[in-house]
Amino acid sequence: MAIAFTFPGQGSQALGMGKDLAEAFPEARKVFEEVDDALGEKLSKLIWEGPEETLTLTANAQPALMAVSMAAIRALDSRGFVLKDKVAYVAGHSLGEYSALAAAGMFSVADAAKLLRIRGNAMQAAVPAGVGAMAAILGLDEPAVEAACAEAAQGSVCQIANDNGAGQLVISGEKAAVERAAKLCTDKGAKRALMLQVSAPFHSALMAPAADVMREALSKVAKQAPAVPVVSNVVVQPLSDPDEIVKRLVEQVTGRVRWRETVEWFGANGVTALYEVGAGKVLSGLARRINRDVATAAIGTPADVEAALAALG
Repeated sequence: MAIAFTFPGQGSQALGMGKDLAEAFPEARKVFEEVDDALGEKLSKLIWEGPEETLTLTANAQPALMAVSMAAIRALDSRGFVLKDKVAYVAGHSLGEYSALAAAGMFSVADAAKLLRIRGNAMQAAVPAGVGAMAAILGLDEPAVEAACAEAAQGSVCQIANDNGAGQLVISGEKAAVERAAKLCTDKGAKRALMLQVSAPFHSALMAPAADVMREALSKVAKQAPAVPVVSNVVVQPLSDPDEIVKRLVEQVTGRVRWRETVEWFGANGVTALYEVGAGKVLSGLARRINRDVATAAIGTPADVEAALAALG
């Protein structure tokens, strides 16, 4: 019986997240202080008090979600939990991969916060407002969506950004091309094609300037081999070499988040339970739809921490 820890991505943020962990565990509170110090601002105040629209901004949401995930990890640690003794793999959805790597000790919390602030700003700045778009395609399989993107591109960028599983794919690219692809998907039988309220076309080739920024930023931070392997978003393989992990983190900026394949990989490689560490239960919901044989649980509140400790020993 193998366990994997997964870490949520953007969209899981909520006002007040992690506050109960910080109040219940001094070690969890210290994570928020470390993040505040690293960024030179009170991100914790924004996380707990808002305003929500400011928290939702990419440059804030990314380090904020990492902070909550790491607060949960530190709460476990404070009770004698040792990640490498209990967990076979870690993985994270997009920015969650940085949380996973911080949990596994490849990055410090402070460096993870700085990297995610840089990442958020770089992704936001890569494409002028209104040029790019993203759309969620529901109820159509990956090959059909891939074909629609290829047909709609017409020399522009249009590609699958996220394969979240259970017939939920997200496409990204230049606005007109994404709109064409969304209509084609509907024509091909998609249940819904929904344009998303996002600030940039994430995980598309249009993010190349942000990938360059991350390559530079990642080259400058201290890193060590993670205590447990991370299953990479872009190659869906467990990685332990820091240089290889960094290479894939750079590719991830423009590449596809292959979450369906990640959950399938876990199931095929002996993982029987996935614990979602941090804010919300989005990944748990996706996992249940992808593979019902893998159990899911969340670790986002003090009660969750106690339940996980009881279950994992």
